[in-house]
Amino acid sequence: MRELNEILSLIDGYIGSSVWFPYALLGTGLFFTIYLGFPQIRYFKFAFKVVKGKFDKKGDEGDTSHFQALTTALSGTVGTGNIAGVALAVHIGGPAALFWMLMTAAVGMCTKFVEVTLSHKYREKAADGTMAGGPMYYMKNKLNMKWLGVIFAIATVLSSFGTGSLPQINSIAASMNSVFGLNQMLVGGVLAIMLGFVIIGGIQRIAAVTEKLVPTMAILYFIGAFAVIFSNLGNIVPSFVSIFAEIFSGSAATGGFLGGTISLAFNKGVGRGLFSNEAGQGSAPIAHASAKGHEPVSEGMVAILEPFIDTIVICTITGLVLLSSGVWNQKHQNNFDYTDIYILDSTVDFDSREGRLEVVDHIESKSTAKLYSGDMQVKDGVIQSDIVFIHARSEAEDVLIQQDGSNFTGTIEINTGKPVGEHSYSGKSLVHSAPLTTIAFTKGFFGDFGKYIVVFGLLLFAFSTAISWSYYGDRAMTFIWGSKSVVYYRVVYVVAFFFAAFTDTTIIWTLSAITIAVMTIPNLIGILALHKDMKATVKTFWKGFKEEWPDEKTPE
Repeated sequence: MRELNEILSLIDGYIGSSVWFPYALLGTGLFFTIYLGFPQIRYFKFAFKVVKGKFDKKGDEGDTSHFQALTTALSGTVGTGNIAGVALAVHIGGPAALFWMLMTAAVGMCTKFVEVTLSHKYREKAADGTMAGGPMYYMKNKLNMKWLGVIFAIATVLSSFGTGSLPQINSIAASMNSVFGLNQMLVGGVLAIMLGFVIIGGIQRIAAVTEKLVPTMAILYFIGAFAVIFSNLGNIVPSFVSIFAEIFSGSAATGGFLGGTISLAFNKGVGRGLFSNEAGQGSAPIAHASAKGHEPVSEGMVAILEPFIDTIVICTITGLVLLSSGVWNQKHQNNFDYTDIYILDSTVDFDSREGRLEVVDHIESKSTAKLYSGDMQVKDGVIQSDIVFIHARSEAEDVLIQQDGSNFTGTIEINTGKPVGEHSYSGKSLVHSAPLTTIAFTKGFFGDFGKYIVVFGLLLFAFSTAISWSYYGDRAMTFIWGSKSVVYYRVVYVVAFFFAAFTDTTIIWTLSAITIAVMTIPNLIGILALHKDMKATVKTFWKGFKEEWPDEKTPE
């Protein structure tokens, strides 16, 4: 697993986690924001009227309503990114990472508007009679670049696993195991069967399920979150200050948190923001292309609401829960993931900011100078050697080493910071992802009962995401190989969903980061190439709208 994660991390380092990727993402959104005159602000209120169906016409082609398309797209974005992704961003980049998540959403609202409008405009009717759309169709039908559409479609299929299937069930199973002690393989098997029953019905059944799931899971999650926030009201103002105070300085070390650089906060904030709302990734346009409508711009307006609800509202609430409760920089008893373990020599300086950030550099694979190599002596599970044991970006305490369920005594070889052999490790350290959010939810009015809200909230959030992404994948398969290929895709999707329930968490997140980037790049190229077409489409829409609805006040 370690070798596989290292390979995936190397690949991700050249794309999603590279320096240029967040700039390309934010730059595209900022360009369209200025070019189209801040549509995410001007059209925001108008979008609610469209969602309600005020301007619908009888006979509009499509498979779902505006609201169903919105909830399907939201169910595809509101998932582990909101619960586990926010916690991971704060864990790595500190509170400042939340600021960059919000900035990603602010410009992402415009990016969603553009990509959904274009995808709805150039959609097609598939051989089975359903609507098929998405970036691959405007690449083929307008740009005459079917080859780019094929690249995007292949990336979509891969991303349906890396974004929609694998990390979702992994987070569900890990939470169910930590809270209820349920076997992760059992959880994966039960939910895989349920997933199969839902997605076999196609977009109509998917939309029918998601329009009920999304409001239910939002209400449940908000109740638990505000129970924590109201219990820690005195920490709300300091929490907001910490988000904005260290944007350009990097997050300072506090508690078990070693500190974070500006680049870490920026890269992880933007990366987790994209994972949360998927603006620019090109996924949501596939869901919106199924909506009944005769004007693509109106459906694009509906999409403006997604990043606002998903990131600006839900992720901010999650962030405030983590920061106000104080759990994000506290060490907690947990079982260690092997990929999060780094063993350094005893010369590491934890008394200075430079020394702590040097450790962070080691974790980010920028240096191996102080990674320990040699033998580590262990007696009755306790380390006897003079080394520094790092887990989850913190100096681990009370480390216990076991083998086959018993405390280990003997020698463990350490190769460039990594222990060799089949041993289990536990102790006190920082935690991240869904387990961190679960702990935070116990710091409110509900006490320990709060963890059940996270578990069931995550179950609904993540499961609905897996449902929606199965639809994105089958539309991509339809584009490449036709409608008959979808059944084979669905079988593989459900099987992979099962196996991901008991696969290492770190590897899952690294894989998802890669597939997001591979899908995003061709989509950004496509919408930038069609910027003039987009502006002309918006202008034509408002001209026709004023003629048809002369008494309706417009934001134009």
